[in-house]
Amino acid sequence: MEPFVWKHKEGSPGLFKLQPWCDAYTNISAGFTSRIGGVSNKPYESLNLAFHVGDDPNDVIMNRKKLAETIGFDWNAWTSGEQVHGTEIAVVKEEDSGRGRDNRESAFQHTDGLVTNVPGVLLTSFYADCVPLFFYDPVKSVVGLAHAGWKGTVGKIALRMVNTMEKEYGSSPQDIVAAIGPSIGECCYEVDEVVMSRVRELLDEFPADEKDIPAFYQPVAGGKSMLNLKQLNRHIMIKGGILPTHIECTTWCTNCHPDYFFSYRKEGGTTGRMASWIGIEKR
Repeated sequence: MEPFVWKHKEGSPGLFKLQPWCDAYTNISAGFTSRIGGVSNKPYESLNLAFHVGDDPNDVIMNRKKLAETIGFDWNAWTSGEQVHGTEIAVVKEEDSGRGRDNRESAFQHTDGLVTNVPGVLLTSFYADCVPLFFYDPVKSVVGLAHAGWKGTVGKIALRMVNTMEKEYGSSPQDIVAAIGPSIGECCYEVDEVVMSRVRELLDEFPADEKDIPAFYQPVAGGKSMLNLKQLNRHIMIKGGILPTHIECTTWCTNCHPDYFFSYRKEGGTTGRMASWIGIEKR
């Protein structure tokens, strides 16, 4: 069953709630935004949530406020990183709440992952085809987000998140639940040999059974391959100790559904960004 479920009320942001988590853990809010329900103008229409794409900053702030209000978090708690397709993970403390909220300069710099155990902090990350990764340890009450394009994937940002949760909060990988959100699918993500050489290095380091290899990529004409970033990240999570039954994985492809999603590849690089979010609600 698809874990990211469409929710939309007229006049509010259109959202994909991570429904199994929202049902199982009443203190957690988690999901992924669409492009619907904001105030931005073309080519960022309408719910662009990132400053760096060239949109009017005032529109971005208005969109962020609309999202925070819709999901029931204080706007002042919006926290984000300045993503660089790397593998750095920031541990977000109470005094860090609000970093990156209304400008790029105050965000965690050179950071593609965020993790916290502070209730009320809203972690956010931005996408237009890359893979959003969600993490939650219900035993230690820790939440995390990671942004995984192909570089972050082969850099094993998913494993780095698991290791950070272990080191900083004493999490056990077997207790962690994870989710892989809407992103470009293997149906649309054609890559060249530069990318595939790095993928093969990853699979040499983390070998899979031969029967699993087609799940990761399929060669096509011209020396290219169709790459499945979602399954690669799932593979890394499992190698990091997360139980396969603890991983939710979406079927949504951002490139296939431009009515719902911004897609960097579909729209030639000039487009807005969706956001993943996760937070522990204050009681």
